[in-house]
Amino acid sequence: MLVPVDEAVSRVLKAARLSKAISLPLHDADGYRLAENVAATRTQPPFAASAMDGYAVRRADLDEGAVLKVIGEAAAGHSFSQSLGTREAVRIFTGAPLPDGADTILIQEDAETSGQNEITPTSLPKQGDYVRPAGMDFAENETLLKQGTRLNFQSLSLAAAMNLPNLPVFEKPRVGIVSNGDELVIPGGSPGPDQIISSNAFGVASLVRENGGVAIDYGIAPDRPEAIRASFEAARNDGSDVIVTLGGASVGDHDLVRPVLLDMGAELDFWKIAMRPGKPFMFGSLDGVLILGMPGNPVSSLVCSILFLKPLLLAMQGDDPTFRVFKATLTRPLPKNSHRQGYLRATVEFSGNEYRASPFDQQDSSILTVLAQANALVIRPPNAEPAAAGEECEFVWL
Repeated sequence: MLVPVDEAVSRVLKAARLSKAISLPLHDADGYRLAENVAATRTQPPFAASAMDGYAVRRADLDEGAVLKVIGEAAAGHSFSQSLGTREAVRIFTGAPLPDGADTILIQEDAETSGQNEITPTSLPKQGDYVRPAGMDFAENETLLKQGTRLNFQSLSLAAAMNLPNLPVFEKPRVGIVSNGDELVIPGGSPGPDQIISSNAFGVASLVRENGGVAIDYGIAPDRPEAIRASFEAARNDGSDVIVTLGGASVGDHDLVRPVLLDMGAELDFWKIAMRPGKPFMFGSLDGVLILGMPGNPVSSLVCSILFLKPLLLAMQGDDPTFRVFKATLTRPLPKNSHRQGYLRATVEFSGNEYRASPFDQQDSSILTVLAQANALVIRPPNAEPAAAGEECEFVWL
């Protein structure tokens, strides 16, 4: 019996286990996901500070023709230690703490020197202008980064400002990739008259890395049970959290992945999905290692990786694995769908305040050029009636 896509995704995610939490210095944490919420250990800025070069003043002292005496200077890292009195000003630079008594910055462009250590405003600011109040960015103990956040230039900069030298992160899931088939030759090789170039592993590995995992390619296992078994054993013994097989997962005479896994003691949950492309998709576990058996056709393997492997990796790192589904208007008609849920390669553009989806004519699961041009998958529910141009459809971004 074919398993519906939503049910299959649910069963895969139910088996997901959170990766081990470790602590890493900021410089090493790029690309990892947070293992817990983290809070600031200080207030930022910790004091009221100047946002511009100019003069720290009391707004009440400013009026047309006012003359203020400059009594000192404040620079970033060097505050002015005295309090500001009536008709007094302090020369101040960006980032410097505001002196006691000051409440406004008169920027240097709006100040005119009127005598020795004296200034006159040429334009009057509002009270509080160009002052960064204490805590303007965040407060001590405020939770600013959530579990599952993938650390990048933005979040790492924030973590540093929060005064966190190390961060709790999930270890990156290790994904062993095993290709299978006598017909496959690595890129750059010399294929025989009955062989093709192996491409699936490179796309799957990219998806693994893009979603926070570590991809380990175990090469091509020929159609011999002992060779396939050796590849699985190598991936398992190297500490893979997930093993992805490419090809050999169907039920033909030359599809050996399933019988080899069963002989090794694997527990298989399901191995046929009600979807196109990607019907011969297999899921199970071997000694605690999750197994995702992808179809051999390249587009099928990549679509299955997007629908099943990507959310699994996100779940293992505490991130939200839910796919966001969007709505678009079809630019061309579509025929009635079969009993399998369809994922049509398409281009989606935003035009006239709506998304407009254009599925490609060619949807064969071996055609990579179409996948390379697509930026979305249009979803066709099982047994969907014909759809006319202008009707609504659902899609997910690639």
